[in-house]
Amino acid sequence: MIGVITFPGSNGDHDALHAVLDDVGAPARLIDYRETDLAGFDALILPGGFAYGDALRCGAIARFSPVMESVKEFAAKGGPVLGICNGFQVLTEAHILPGAMLRNSTLQFQSKWIHVRIENSDTAWTELCAPGEVLRLPIANGEGQYFADAETLAQIEANGQVIARYSSADGVVSPDANSNGSINNIAGITNAGGNVVGLMPHPERATNALTGGDDGLKMMKSVLNFLSVPA
Repeated sequence: MIGVITFPGSNGDHDALHAVLDDVGAPARLIDYRETDLAGFDALILPGGFAYGDALRCGAIARFSPVMESVKEFAAKGGPVLGICNGFQVLTEAHILPGAMLRNSTLQFQSKWIHVRIENSDTAWTELCAPGEVLRLPIANGEGQYFADAETLAQIEANGQVIARYSSADGVVSPDANSNGSINNIAGITNAGGNVVGLMPHPERATNALTGGDDGLKMMKSVLNFLSVPA
């Protein structure tokens, strides 16, 4: 069972639920932010949206939701967790993932299809992808600029914790491909264990060709491979 955590202001929760149920073909249900018992869940998704209206900072209030202590415990035990867009912001605010998300360098909300180059396929959410593979995914964010101090950045780069970088369609990583100004073109990272992933683009909105593309399906199905569940 895959759980999709819904906070006040989440708007990508039903997108993620639909993607898992209908396109991935796995059992799933929404988890209210006030729940604390995550027994029975094999994987968790923190979806996109505007948790608590993005008051203070994106994810700054959501990190104190009752469910988050249980999420930390779940992740610490090796459970697969995916934070998408606002979910990525919540994971950094909760210090489950390193770094922080800043306002886009353009100071504009970015909503469009972009490309990312997969850097690390040894995670719960990228196992079905190949290093160097380019995926076409949508973004929708106003604070999608990933930042880490020099020491943290050096550490995650050295450990191979960058899972994806903004790139051109042919995989060239350059400033032109980086619409929100993320440091080192970082679009997603993982924790040291490879079970927790934060990703700014939306793979759950790219799981069916009828909605514009299905490149995100590999990422969403990877967790089944990680859990050894037949797809």
